[in-house]
Amino acid sequence: MELSTNPKYQPPIIEEKVESPWLEAWRSFKKNKLAVIGTLIVLFFIVVAIFAPVIAPSGINDQMLSNRLQPPSSEHWFGTDDFGRDIFSRVIYGARISLWVGFFSVLGSVVVGSLLGIIAGYYGRWVDGFISRIFDIMLAFPSILLAIAIVAVLGPSLKNALIAIAIINIPTFGRLIRSRVLSVKEEEYIMAAKAIGMSHSRILFNHILPNSMAPIIVQSTLAIATAIIEAAALGFLGLGAEAPNPEWGKMLSDAKNFLIQAPWTMIFPGLAIMLTVLGFNLMGDGLRDALDPRMKN
Repeated sequence: MELSTNPKYQPPIIEEKVESPWLEAWRSFKKNKLAVIGTLIVLFFIVVAIFAPVIAPSGINDQMLSNRLQPPSSEHWFGTDDFGRDIFSRVIYGARISLWVGFFSVLGSVVVGSLLGIIAGYYGRWVDGFISRIFDIMLAFPSILLAIAIVAVLGPSLKNALIAIAIINIPTFGRLIRSRVLSVKEEEYIMAAKAIGMSHSRILFNHILPNSMAPIIVQSTLAIATAIIEAAALGFLGLGAEAPNPEWGKMLSDAKNFLIQAPWTMIFPGLAIMLTVLGFNLMGDGLRDALDPRMKN
């Protein structure tokens, strides 16, 4: 093919389609089979929690002492507990409580921790030192021990357990977002925004925070799994949900005296905790692989 000798000739411009990083991450996520399986498990439990009144064959507090500690059967799929209550129905309703605690405790941790982390990382100096020392003090205590201490002060209840779980996870998100802000605020576009007189709040929430969302999303998914375990631990110790709420940890606590006589009373709530946590962990690992550039080839 001959090239044109016309001095006004302009070669055609080939436009390359730039793919959105979020779309690219989604395509990468779909290729991860374990992440997809984890997402399906999470969606399954969410659907079960939403439609619990439709799925559950009986009420969570319907007692029939003549049927106490019955093994799994066609009438009671997961058997019955020491009060004759249907364990299958209670496990289904327990999904509502565990997911509710997991989602909202992590939401509170993300909001407070991200706010403190952004302030510490952006302003630096004594502000950073003060907030970072608070995080260090909180992280010096084992998380479950700190949660027990908070619930002991506030009083045993599901609401106070949620607050305690939210508080103990604040340093994790605070330090994560702080480290991200420290690197992002040195970028050229942040310097340009400061040079044109853009306000600090606008820089923080319009530029820095959106560019720090990827690690927050990944950590939030993994933190929900941790929150569910911590809620179950508090319930098992009698510091979380109170009877007759069908919280999985509380169900394990009530069934511990019948482990030999009726092992199904502990097996099915324990399996529910394990599968839910497994689903969130698999999904969180998949999100990390999809959103972290260092994990890509």
